[in-house]
Amino acid sequence: MRWLKPLPLRPRDTVHVVAPAGPFDRPLFEAGLALIAERYTPSLRPDISSVHRYLAGDDARRAQELGHALTDPSARATFCARGGYGSARLLPHLPLADAAPSLFTGFSDMTSVHGALQALGRVSIHGPVLTQLGKQPPEVREYFFRLLESPEPPPPLSGSATYVPGTAEGHLVGGNLSVLACLLGTPYLPPLDGAVLLLEDVTERPYRLDRMWTQLRLAGVFSRVRGIVLGDFTSCEERNAEYSSADVLRGLAQESGLPCAAGFPIGHGTLNYPVALGTQVRLDADSARLTFLEGAVRP
Repeated sequence: MRWLKPLPLRPRDTVHVVAPAGPFDRPLFEAGLALIAERYTPSLRPDISSVHRYLAGDDARRAQELGHALTDPSARATFCARGGYGSARLLPHLPLADAAPSLFTGFSDMTSVHGALQALGRVSIHGPVLTQLGKQPPEVREYFFRLLESPEPPPPLSGSATYVPGTAEGHLVGGNLSVLACLLGTPYLPPLDGAVLLLEDVTERPYRLDRMWTQLRLAGVFSRVRGIVLGDFTSCEERNAEYSSADVLRGLAQESGLPCAAGFPIGHGTLNYPVALGTQVRLDADSARLTFLEGAVRP
């Protein structure tokens, strides 16, 4: 597949801010928005704070908002307010094939949009949402903006554990484990052949992690990818259990036989370093090191 990279962001570029999933905490959102506004010119709808049950407004509002952001040729990026749930509901209603060559950023529930974009050969950024961005330390924010603005490969990231030794190279895909599992059997699953698979999650007890991982295995995912990068699995412990979520994930990774390293600062933890999905990476599981072989944006 020939991957299409977005254009780099420049100072004062127009960027869209959208809420395609759940409603958000306003003070946290404003803190992240202020950081974006320091560099770019954000554009957001007056009804972005809408609430419909557990969603940021009904499907029609959110689909119209996100669809416009993705196809607007005058804007250079789309930043998501938060994750939660709901973006997968919008996929059949989005003009994804007409998406402009701009940056899409977000994580967690945005895994569904990332998957749909990667299915069309487009690079996108798995990185902080606005309600999380203000809580990230300066080094993560600097890494984030560098990734959005520079065509050079970003510095490598280090994990904390080797689950299965070995090395693997390929295009990076994936994101949130539970959302990715929901894309199985749909047209929005990212291209897996020869990929390095990124997985992370939050508040999923170990047996649920096992169940979703097993769903991926039964669907043939681990026979198609070359390696596995595990980010943060935040608040995923079973109370009073004699095993941890890491014990379960290590066993599942060993069953796959694929090079796998864990503990990368990606996801719902204290640090959420951004990574460019669709770009070529090298995983050295022995040293728990993820090296980026190219940048996220065009020269």
